[in-house]
Amino acid sequence: MSDDTAPEAAPVCSAKGCRAAAVWVLAWNNPKIHTPERRKTWIACEEHREHLSNFLDLRGFLKDVVPLAEWESPGAP
Repeated sequence: MSDDTAPEAAPVCSAKGCRAAAVWVLAWNNPKIHTPERRKTWIACEEHREHLSNFLDLRGFLKDVVPLAEWESPGAP
């Protein structure tokens, strides 16, 4: 008998090799290939938020950093 009500796996940090729970959303886009309104996302744990944000910001890609709970809530971007 299968249980179709099993909870979804918790989101995991996008940093290479990290398996920690993600708590931040880093919204970004590459203006050379994406339209201005398009947002790609990486998710980050507390430890990797600054590192991943800096990586994207140095390239001019970072658009926004918001808590994961806020991003997932109704009416979020």
